Amino acid sequence: MTSTVLDAVEQHAEEIASLGAENESLGRLTDKAAGILRETGVMKMLQPAEYGGAEAHPRDFAETVMRIASCDGSTGWVAGIVGVHPWEMALCDPKVQAEIWSEDHETWIASPYAPMGILRPVDGGYVFNGRWQFSSGTDHCDWIFLGAMLGDAEGAMAMPPQNYHVILPRSDYQIVEDSWDVVGLRGTGSKDIIVKDAFIPEYRAVPFSSMMDGSALEASGRTNPTYGVPFTTIFPLGITSAVIGIAEGALAAHLAYQRTRVQVTGTKIKDDPYVLYAISAAAEEIKASKTAMLDNVSRFYDMAAKGEKVTLADRAASRRTQVAAAWRAARAMDEVVARSGGNGLRMDNPIQRFWRDGHMGLAHAIHVPGSVFHAAALTELEVTPPPGPMLAMI
Repeated sequence: MTSTVLDAVEQHAEEIASLGAENESLGRLTDKAAGILRETGVMKMLQPAEYGGAEAHPRDFAETVMRIASCDGSTGWVAGIVGVHPWEMALCDPKVQAEIWSEDHETWIASPYAPMGILRPVDGGYVFNGRWQFSSGTDHCDWIFLGAMLGDAEGAMAMPPQNYHVILPRSDYQIVEDSWDVVGLRGTGSKDIIVKDAFIPEYRAVPFSSMMDGSALEASGRTNPTYGVPFTTIFPLGITSAVIGIAEGALAAHLAYQRTRVQVTGTKIKDDPYVLYAISAAAEEIKASKTAMLDNVSRFYDMAAKGEKVTLADRAASRRTQVAAAWRAARAMDEVVARSGGNGLRMDNPIQRFWRDGHMGLAHAIHVPGSVFHAAALTELEVTPPPGPMLAMI
């Protein structure tokens, strides 16, 4: 199925690209763009087989996201983020999996995971309240993962802090229209979410620690190595792959524009050694980013297949690789965009949209290098564990 998915994406590549401006104008993916994602099967690549999924190698998923993002950044971003959620759902309680997929294997799940809500314990579960930003692709989703902190009986945060991922149906939350007005990735429709006094049964509140320590995998009984890849490798995979794909798209758009461009000096671009050097250097940097990302997730897949233990140092190095890959690709994109000339940045030229989308993607919290690089360096020095805040997403 996985090669068929990428083949299907290739067949729709021109159509995906043609919808980019419309996605951006609408402020979310058009129904047609979302329909293409459904038709190709990319959103089910990491979904369990019993619910029509491919249980694909995450490398194949990443390559597919990159290709989609190289056609349109917003479509690739939604594929990368929403397409990862079936991986986590595969490790959740079978009861909620059945609620979501038993009648429709095509059901999509949104997020965000930032712990912006409070779970107040009550008989049989929790009462949930909060507001979240950045729910990508949410208009096309019928369920959602939301990050939360466990509360006490009065609704204040319990101590010590305990992070949860909470699963809700569309009827239990509100999408805030006109809450996504940004410079890039406008077509992702990454809107705000509000939850007011929703009741959450216990089985739909997942301790984040269970995703990190492997207990969720053990309880699920799943043996496919895809589900043994660490959460902190698999979740950023879709996001960073989208940024790399966007950089590939910017390079391709730049090349298409430069083939016939003549500078104001009368020099054809094909005769300008400085621009040609920049093109080759950027192409290699983007390729290096792509190779690093794919090799990184493949290594963890192989470790899971062999039953090898993943250490904190392994996870920290993985995150460093992912963050560095995103920044390397974005810098390379900057080099070619800066040599596209004024006409290359007109609004009817896709180069500028790739550029804006790429930098918006780079601004995602998982791409902040400071704490990730700091934690990775400390683990290299065998100072473990690093201080608490630096462990976020390691």
